[in-house]
Amino acid sequence: MKISVKTSDRTQMIDITSQVAEAVRSSDIKDGLVHVFSMHTTAAITINENADPAVPKDILRTINKVIPWDDQYRHMEGNSAAHIKVSLFGPSETVPLENGSLVLGTWQSIFFCEFDGPRQRKVDIRVIPMGTG
Repeated sequence: MKISVKTSDRTQMIDITSQVAEAVRSSDIKDGLVHVFSMHTTAAITINENADPAVPKDILRTINKVIPWDDQYRHMEGNSAAHIKVSLFGPSETVPLENGSLVLGTWQSIFFCEFDGPRQRKVDIRVIPMGTG
């Protein structure tokens, strides 16, 4: 299943946990793995805390300091910082699925990380059943 994510800022973390959970519900698979994959080279997927909205803001503030937008990059398109950030975060996460529910810690959420927005993005969600063998 593919979902669309519309971003509104250059760098942004959007909680997509509910959309992933909906993909799980529509799959009718109860136990296995859920693979969440960003289909872009300038957007990532990560799992982190969502109880305090300051956490994603702190993550973005820090990553923007560590990898500034303008730093004499050679990539002609002008978005090298976004490519570097995705390489550090990674394009995907895999979450266990048990009894039809995502196995996440109390404070964990799945985030789509925009590093070159605003844009319309796509995320591929695969629900993989547990083997019976």
